[in-house]
Amino acid sequence: MVLNKIIRKLHEYGKLVMFSHTIFSFSFALISMLLAANGLPKISLLIWILVCFMGARTGANAINRVIDAEIDARNPRTAGRQLPKGEMKKKEVILFTAICFLVMLFGAYQINLICLLLSPVALFLLIIYSYCKRFTYLCHLVLGVTCACAPVGAWLAVTGELSLTPLFMGAANTLWVAGFDIIYGSQDYAFDKANGLYSIPSKFGVKNALYIAMFFHIITLVCLVIIGILAPELGVIYYVGLVMITGLFIAEYRLVSPTNLTNVNIASYSINQLVSIVLLICGGLDAFIL
Repeated sequence: MVLNKIIRKLHEYGKLVMFSHTIFSFSFALISMLLAANGLPKISLLIWILVCFMGARTGANAINRVIDAEIDARNPRTAGRQLPKGEMKKKEVILFTAICFLVMLFGAYQINLICLLLSPVALFLLIIYSYCKRFTYLCHLVLGVTCACAPVGAWLAVTGELSLTPLFMGAANTLWVAGFDIIYGSQDYAFDKANGLYSIPSKFGVKNALYIAMFFHIITLVCLVIIGILAPELGVIYYVGLVMITGLFIAEYRLVSPTNLTNVNIASYSINQLVSIVLLICGGLDAFIL
């Protein structure tokens, strides 16, 4: 009975924080770490990087559910989430968030001074993103920058200093996430307009929003090519991966249109999970195994 309760509770939290979406920044963070260390770093550092990553992304998703609970309750698309339905209590999720963020801070302390000093900046971004839709249509880019803390932080964890490679890695991560978040947000165009919420679709219309998302993804590819130039460890397999990612981006924009958003979830999430997996495998092979 106790074991079943624990498993059920873990399932609830996994659903709350969308654990399956971890892959969206993990590939960038892992490749950044491998490039910075010229392979795998020492095991203790690898563990603490993973601790920080999981603490940050889990806490961010949890606090987002708390901050957006009232908005989610009004939106038919999100009214079935756990907090609006009363399946979980806000206090419980806030406590869970606090634990996650403390874990992240402790992990940063274990890594190096620069990571510890910059961790409050990461915490600020992890929290402020959830409020952005209330005052700026640039919320998609703020989400992207928040996700980009992963590859930049992984590089700093290994080297203690910045260079062009992690900056372009962060830029690619930012624009990629912002692009597919715009696609995802297109389905809430009417709701956002009616409720005074800000987004690129509600600001510029769905048609123009999809063009903006496409532009972001084109620049993402440019950044990924530049990373390949900057990092001599990346070679043929990495570029084969970029060709595959280009094909996935093309497929993504063939699935959605201003008049047909029925495939938004597939285009924004399913396709981009594949993008992340391809980047992880092809980039990882060149940066580590080969």
